[in-house]
Amino acid sequence: MLSGRRLDLLEPSPLDIEIDDIAHGLARVARWNGQTKGAHAFSVAQHSVLVERLVVDLSPRLARDARLMALLHDAPEYVVGDLISPFKVTIGINYKALEERLQIAVHLRFGLAAVIAAPLKTLFKRADHLSAYYEATQLAGFDEREARRLFGAPPKGLKTPRLAPLSTAEAQAQFLARFHRLYDLK
Repeated sequence: MLSGRRLDLLEPSPLDIEIDDIAHGLARVARWNGQTKGAHAFSVAQHSVLVERLVVDLSPRLARDARLMALLHDAPEYVVGDLISPFKVTIGINYKALEERLQIAVHLRFGLAAVIAAPLKTLFKRADHLSAYYEATQLAGFDEREARRLFGAPPKGLKTPRLAPLSTAEAQAQFLARFHRLYDLK
């Protein structure tokens, strides 16, 4: 990692995880394999900030730790990239287990529960699908009907975010600012 840390992917240690490495990596990983409108790719860092915001919109009284978990829901992608689910199945290793070990190490590094409770996991998945819906319709060329079929419709009354891909530096700064706002007040 740029921090100088050496991260063992098979046995990740929380001691080898730095938020600056996560932010740097996620800001450079493109959602939709870069197939989005705009001068820049829509990054996983931006997606993560959006998911945390949507989680709060769906559950306004959510604890700060849960919001931090939502922000970090795709943190393993700073090392392994953003692969679509069908591809993960075809590569022949237990990719999900690899991601889970990385996620646990990230959570432990920042003082969060190692395992996400089932209700929170459901909430995060709902926000992740909403994010995919907005990304698909605003940036990736999907029509609303197709996006609703694939990701579900946004609930009535939910404010529609306006998405604009940021440069990697801006996406990294946005992610770090959100992280520090949540983490530094724990």
